[in-house]
Amino acid sequence: MPKIGMEPKRRAALVDAAIFEIGKARSLDVTVAQIARRAGMSSGLAHHYFGGKEQMLLAAMRHILAVFAGRVSEGLRQAETPRARLEALIRANFEDHVFDPQKTSAWLSFYGMAQSNAEAARLMQVYQRRLRSNLLHDLRFLSPNPEAVSTALGALIDGAYLRAALAGTGPNPKAAQPVLMTLDALIGDAK
Repeated sequence: MPKIGMEPKRRAALVDAAIFEIGKARSLDVTVAQIARRAGMSSGLAHHYFGGKEQMLLAAMRHILAVFAGRVSEGLRQAETPRARLEALIRANFEDHVFDPQKTSAWLSFYGMAQSNAEAARLMQVYQRRLRSNLLHDLRFLSPNPEAVSTALGALIDGAYLRAALAGTGPNPKAAQPVLMTLDALIGDAK
């Protein structure tokens, strides 16, 4: 008989284990058995909850994206002007938790997976649309061309993150600086 209330705990343990194992391998070259062993359960139970490794990575990315969204929301709530909100949004993309080595490996694997997996592609689109929407919300007050500026900033955020992640330099809030400088160049001193 199943233990009542265990499913959410086991799912969370498998998600954490998937992030850890992908981070350790620095790729998707891990097995469900490795993930299950890390979570302290059988691979049969892992398959029962998720079906397979791709579903575990998708669940891991949903978790990572939820944590990220919470941090972004927190930064946006604390900012008082459109300019401060944009700066908070940009900085949130370069905080320590984003550069946790295991999460970085999960992100990089997720980028690759999104090219061939429809659900991963949908999650990537959700992330990109949310970033665009957050940028546009404040750029409408600061720029005569908010669409173009949001596209440029989004590309710079992703590019700066990828460069820092691939360099393996770890958490580096200074990686946000070129994006902030570009924001200055695109909208000037607008507050």
